Amino acid sequence: MVVFSTVALALTAPGQTIGVSVMIDPLIADLGIGRTEISTAYLIGTLTGACAMPLVGRAIDRYGPRRVMATVGAVFGAVLVALSFVSGIVGLTAGFVGIRMTGQGALSLVATTTVAYWFERRRGLALGIVGAVGSAGISTVPILTERLIAATDWHTAWLVQGLAVWAIVLPVALFGIRDRPADLGQYVDGVRPEAGRGGDGTLTGWPPRAALRTGMFWVIVACLSAASMLATGLAFHQIDLLGERGLSTAQAAANFLPQTAAVLLVTIASGALLDRFSPRLVMTGSMLTLAAAVIAAALVNSGWTALVYGLILGSSGGMIRAVESAAMARYFGTAHLGAIRGVSHTAVIAASALGPLAVSLGRDMTGSYAAVLPWLAVIPLLIAVAAVTVSEPAPAPPPRAGRGPGG
Repeated sequence: MVVFSTVALALTAPGQTIGVSVMIDPLIADLGIGRTEISTAYLIGTLTGACAMPLVGRAIDRYGPRRVMATVGAVFGAVLVALSFVSGIVGLTAGFVGIRMTGQGALSLVATTTVAYWFERRRGLALGIVGAVGSAGISTVPILTERLIAATDWHTAWLVQGLAVWAIVLPVALFGIRDRPADLGQYVDGVRPEAGRGGDGTLTGWPPRAALRTGMFWVIVACLSAASMLATGLAFHQIDLLGERGLSTAQAAANFLPQTAAVLLVTIASGALLDRFSPRLVMTGSMLTLAAAVIAAALVNSGWTALVYGLILGSSGGMIRAVESAAMARYFGTAHLGAIRGVSHTAVIAASALGPLAVSLGRDMTGSYAAVLPWLAVIPLLIAVAAVTVSEPAPAPPPRAGRGPGG
């Protein structure tokens, strides 16, 4: 399940900002639309796509990850194929809605939720591996896409991506993914449970409405949203931001490498920490590290300081990836995990849409990135205080009778 979920997560790349970014300049040149127009279309697509996540989450709870992943994969591939035929801003906006809803949103949600059903004691480590390796896969797609565009055109690139999603995600969903261990006569963590512990596949957990009334749920959402907004904003403007600090375009682009390396290592390490300690520890650490990264971006003045900035930002991203996947299951159980994570996913995706605009407007108002970034660092610092002070919810209720996912 870890391998299958990792593959599915990597195939969300065509719907991620990093995957779409290599398409932007060819689209502007070929379709004759402005950068502001295409940015607005992407904003609309991201915000609209985010609205569907609670529905996707409830579908996972009701029908199971297998059927939801197959449906999402089929629709995601179809949208990518349709994008290869767009000829104007209206069609492009509709395509952005589709890929942000199904790729960046729904497919990543179902891939990580699947793993939570199969692990409990080592859930953090398992989800850390999925997040780290899946992110590495996502980071390779823009390189391959750029080469494909150079050899053909953006029409072909989107067509090939759509066919690849169909060829890989659909078989993984139909022939690989299983909703829960009981479907194969196995147990959570692969270990036969003691009587009454629920490891035979019986699901435990908070009802969604009860979970949403806890302070810790909203602290987790705040952590995820702050990381999504600020990290996306910094990445979107990275070339210009680091250029303002004296780096060349090549040096600024190369800064994605230490970020990726840090994400890989820290995601796995943070996942292992979540198996041993309270998620509060990793959440607080992620917010403090994010604040440090935002401030470090304003202080870059040479190659080595840029390297330090990249490592700090990547470390923050690694910690928050582990929190996003494991904290909800740890606090609120798995009985309604899809619905609960669907609500949080909506906020996270919406925040990612607002991040680039917030950084850009701040720069316009203050005259430079260095002037606005320290103010933005206040956001994660305040959330870190909340993570330390808000009380943790009680453990999930005992095992209940009834259907599990796909039951």
